[in-house]
Amino acid sequence: MKELLYIFLGLTAGTLSGMFGIGGGTILIPALIFLVGLSQHEAQGTTLAMMLPPIGLLAVWKYYRQGHVHFYIAAFICVGFLIGGLIGANMAEGLSNLALRKAFGVFLMVVATYMIFAK
Repeated sequence: MKELLYIFLGLTAGTLSGMFGIGGGTILIPALIFLVGLSQHEAQGTTLAMMLPPIGLLAVWKYYRQGHVHFYIAAFICVGFLIGGLIGANMAEGLSNLALRKAFGVFLMVVATYMIFAK
C-alpha cells in the first residue's frame, strides 16, 4: 500500500524538519526519486504541492501545467509531515545545541553522499 509509504515519507520529513529546521526538499525529493520512482521534476513538483498552502502556489502552478505534480501523493505526505513536525520539534528540544548541530551535519553529509553516488 503506497499510501502508507507516502505518509511515512511525510512523517520522516516532518520530524526532521521540526528537529533541524530544514525544508521537506532535503528529504522528500531524494525519497520520491529513489523510493517512489518519480522523475526529478515530478519529485520537485510533488514536494511543492505538499507545501502548497500557500508557500509554493505559483511554483506548483508552473509544475502542474507541465504535468509534474502528483496531488494525491502530496496529500498523504502532508498528513505525516504535520505530525512529524511536532515529533521532531519535541526531539530537538531534548538535545543540546552542539548535539543538534552535529546531528544535522551528519544528516546533511549522508544525504549529500547518497545524492552524489547513487545511480
